[in-house]
Amino acid sequence: QVQLVESGGGLVQAGGSQRLSCAASGLSFSIYAMGWFRQAPGKEREFVSAITSSGASTDYADSVKGRFTITRENARNMVYLQMNSLKPEDTAVYYCAASYWSSNSRTERGYAHWGQGTQVTVSS
Repeated sequence: QVQLVESGGGLVQAGGSQRLSCAASGLSFSIYAMGWFRQAPGKEREFVSAITSSGASTDYADSVKGRFTITRENARNMVYLQMNSLKPEDTAVYYCAASYWSSNSRTERGYAHWGQGTQVTVSS
């Protein structure tokens, strides 16, 4: 059974930093791209970032480019999202997802497995 467990969320002040972690189990982690999505209150879930199976290529939403960094450790079945210069509009539940493929995808349909999410709240 595939499990994705996010951690690292919480309350942070605007301008601060936070690192989210996602621990994966039950899948051949190193052959799948991984992604982060987020859902703010009253809004649809949106793409944040993705990383290919090897980690060689990354993709970011325009709203987080230059502030967020996605990385992965295939030996530990972990994917991370380092978030810097946080803004109140980054407040959301952040979800980790495992893709169907090795290449990146920006759409939810490209992801087979999802975590339960972790709340990130940025105060102004």
